[in-house]
Amino acid sequence: MHTPHRSRLRAFVATACTAVLGAGLLAGAGTATAAAPAAAHVKAGSKVVGYFTEWGTYDRKYYVRNIETSGSAARLTHINYAFGNVTGGKCAMGDSYAATDRAYTAAESVDGVADTWDQPLRGNFNQLLKLKKKHPGLKILWSFGGWTWSSGFGEAAKNPAAFAQSCYDLVKNSKWAGLFDGIDIDWEYPNACGNTCDTSGREAFKNVIAALRSKFGSGALVTAAITADASGGGKIDAADYAGAAHYVDWFNPMTYDYFGAWDATGPTAPHSPLTSYSGIPKAGYDTSATIAKLKGLGIPAAKLLLGIGFYGRGWTGVTQAAPGGTASGPAAGTYEQGIDDYKVLKTKCPATGTVGGTAYAKCGSDWWSYDTPATIATKMTYKNQQGLGGTFFWELSGDTANGELIKAIH
Repeated sequence: MHTPHRSRLRAFVATACTAVLGAGLLAGAGTATAAAPAAAHVKAGSKVVGYFTEWGTYDRKYYVRNIETSGSAARLTHINYAFGNVTGGKCAMGDSYAATDRAYTAAESVDGVADTWDQPLRGNFNQLLKLKKKHPGLKILWSFGGWTWSSGFGEAAKNPAAFAQSCYDLVKNSKWAGLFDGIDIDWEYPNACGNTCDTSGREAFKNVIAALRSKFGSGALVTAAITADASGGGKIDAADYAGAAHYVDWFNPMTYDYFGAWDATGPTAPHSPLTSYSGIPKAGYDTSATIAKLKGLGIPAAKLLLGIGFYGRGWTGVTQAAPGGTASGPAAGTYEQGIDDYKVLKTKCPATGTVGGTAYAKCGSDWWSYDTPATIATKMTYKNQQGLGGTFFWELSGDTANGELIKAIH
């Protein structure tokens, strides 16, 4: 994104590799509307989890109201609220003004009712509570960490019980009672290098997740976004994800950001390939390889969700239309170089081809890759064939105003 702690989509260090953007969600519940079954009737495979970013209410002007007006609320089973911070060994608020204080006008509000100066809770949290009233089956998780804020997990892992207690106290705070149905951990990456290098040890992630499950109990959701690096000796091997799987409702392997303009000169490659293809820059950097690796560890398919990015990654200075070309640097983006939302790219640089089950586009000297409704449909077929627990995506504001991409998931 576009400020340090908000930047799930920040440029990577050249060596930092796979999927970064966050995601993580909860166990199955649908909306109580005609568009989706009630919570008790959601079956394995039907979870639709979308990230809502705390900072999206600023430059992007994407409010909770937009989840409703786009039709997304009726199609979501879960929302991941991103992000809470991890600091001093504890869970902490991210941006308290955005979360609990900002006053919404009637036009900005989910229910058309303006906030008042003396009401006890305003901000995103109050708007999300209003959204839940409209959709009683909708579940919301508070996600902690993300690309920049993962550096605090190493300290948290030294005392998992104390960390879990701090998270429980914050998530279940009486000021926003009834809002959150659980917690998501977005640690990038346990015992491996993300934005910072962490030496917590292979068992740390499992220990943290076990402590959270113990504290939150069986009635709450505990989930985690995890690496998608299935290369030999990659990040999946650095932590005990199979051990942690016993304690989560599900994992969200971040099957996007395999490739991007952090490799400034290319080769150009789609950032979210479903399958490998001739010329793919690195073996194990595709969705099917990730899922196969995780299932091979003994993680049940129903505890794995398929990740989709509602954005594209791109280069400039490219002359070759097909993947594998050279570039001079990242393409210009709305908020950050090398990345842009689907809603922008579908017009700015329409898809000109597909490879590995996803789309790419060559326009002028720019080269982009992103998923479209058609390629998402292909991924849904794969998700069903594999028996996966559902789909998650980063993030809601990247979709069109009428929800083209989430409709393709649904």
